[in-house]
Amino acid sequence: MSNKELLISAVGAFIAVVMAEFFSSVILQSANSPLIVASTGASAIVIFGSPHALVSRPWNLIGGHSVSAIVGVACFYLITNTLLATSVAIPLSLVAMHFLKCMHPPGGATAVTAIIGGTTIHNLGYAFVIMPIFFNSLILLTVAMAVATFRDKNPFEDYS
Repeated sequence: MSNKELLISAVGAFIAVVMAEFFSSVILQSANSPLIVASTGASAIVIFGSPHALVSRPWNLIGGHSVSAIVGVACFYLITNTLLATSVAIPLSLVAMHFLKCMHPPGGATAVTAIIGGTTIHNLGYAFVIMPIFFNSLILLTVAMAVATFRDKNPFEDYS
């Protein structure tokens, strides 16, 4: 990436994370949702910092977070011990992402968030997959594609 492309990507990452954080706080009715922003922030680094990487493809971003959120919520419901639930959720997310061909490393943080995210997230149940996870991923993807036009490159062109 040239310095110009890096600057445009950094500004895009800022805008995407601010938008996702705002959306999460509105949905979760909380002014402080750092765990949601953690996996969103990790995704922003991946898709804006390495736009041509396989893990930055749209399906990887949205599918990886979504399947990991499903696994995380299921582990929360099925395994009462938090340490065991998180220890099971990560490898199950890895296997699910592998078989669905949507490997996205920040998905691991999403699975863990479903387990340790607290009462607000637990009260969402499987709705956690849709809001905020799916919508945050969609926000990141939308901003990433807009940023690509300013960088004079399409980050997904190699995978069309």
